[in-house]
Amino acid sequence: MSEEKNVSTETKELSASDILLMKEQIIKTIETCYDPEIPVNIYELGLIYDVAVTPQGSVAIKMTLTSPACPSAQDLPVEVARKVKGVPGVEGVTVDVVFDPPWSPAKMSEAARLTLGIDY
Repeated sequence: MSEEKNVSTETKELSASDILLMKEQIIKTIETCYDPEIPVNIYELGLIYDVAVTPQGSVAIKMTLTSPACPSAQDLPVEVARKVKGVPGVEGVTVDVVFDPPWSPAKMSEAARLTLGIDY
């Protein structure tokens, strides 16, 4: 006698606290990404403008670069997406590179400015 199981195709939505925890994990993951020319992670550099997580686990990241001519312009967004996809519960990632508002050293964390010797 075989037993049939009722398999639901519905995906459980994340709670507000789950979204906050996932966002923290995503930020920690992004902090492992470095501009190869600068010894500070891209989150502390202020290159990440927004991380949004939906209840379905989709992640939208807005980031910028220190310059539109940045040599890492092709690599950094791909690295961010690849690493964030590895965070448990993430169902999909989009990374949009924006240049408005333009990046400036004022967007850096205090720790990053101290590390780089920038007095702003």
